[in-house]
Amino acid sequence: QVQLVESGGGLVQTGGSLRLSCAYSGRTFSITLMGWFRQVPGNDREFVAAIRSSTSTSYYADSVKGRFTISRDNAENTLYLHMNNLKPEDTAVYYCAAQRAYTVGTYNNKDLYDYWGQGTQVTVSS
Repeated sequence: QVQLVESGGGLVQTGGSLRLSCAYSGRTFSITLMGWFRQVPGNDREFVAAIRSSTSTSYYADSVKGRFTISRDNAENTLYLHMNNLKPEDTAVYYCAAQRAYTVGTYNNKDLYDYWGQGTQVTVSS
């Protein structure tokens, strides 16, 4: 099992920045891919960013490319999402997720992630 705990959400003005953290523990050696998703009430959970364990290759949704950066500190067992130039449409609950067996090209498929955190709220005011 892998446990994921997010932190770092909050209220920020348009154009501001936030850094989300996801502390992971347990059978962390089994993780091949980690990602961030977000969800607005009434909508489906959508992909934001992901990073591969073996190569550190990162992937981004078009809506956040150039503004968000995903990174991972293996020594601290922490995944980060650095969010800059935030917009009101970035408002959502952000979830950290981890996958055991990554298949190339499926990084944005939420159904293939095995572990999820509880989520952290990000609110961007206009």
